[in-house]
Amino acid sequence: MTPGLPVPWGALGTYLAVLALQRVAELVLSARNLARLTALGGHEVSAKHFPLFVLLHVGYPVALVAEVMAGARPSAAWPWALGVWLLAQGLRVAAIRALGARWNVRIVVLPGEPPVRSGIYRWLRHPNYVAVVLEFLSAPLMFGAWRTCIAATLLNAAVLAVRIPAEERALEEAVGKRPVR
Repeated sequence: MTPGLPVPWGALGTYLAVLALQRVAELVLSARNLARLTALGGHEVSAKHFPLFVLLHVGYPVALVAEVMAGARPSAAWPWALGVWLLAQGLRVAAIRALGARWNVRIVVLPGEPPVRSGIYRWLRHPNYVAVVLEFLSAPLMFGAWRTCIAATLLNAAVLAVRIPAEERALEEAVGKRPVR
């Protein structure tokens, strides 16, 4: 058992509800945007790694709950973790707003369209991925689940090592700098 504060079951339940609602809303928005992009001639690329994202994002809350049930407890530093998690949410919202109808959980190429360089994209190339990294670093620590923090962060890094280069190639292809593969 990790020493620390008592189990914040209400906070954990609230966090999991927010996480679930957020992910469902993102999937609905993504499906809507995919339909729009497809109607404009867009197409998905590099889809083979997407199930790894699904597995990670479904497995993460299960691991978090399991670790708390096994004895993980928040430390007195949990407010700092909450602050980082809130920062991550701001980045996510900024990324979705900047991309508008082009935001998607999949990699969708819209031929001839340059990458978005407005909003948060003026300063960060991949703000949504930064948000997820910050989320996997901070959210488990709000509950003292440092093992989940490490595992989710490492698995996310492995998936992003595939995803980011695939997305960069897709962005180059979209503006005609590279042939579509």
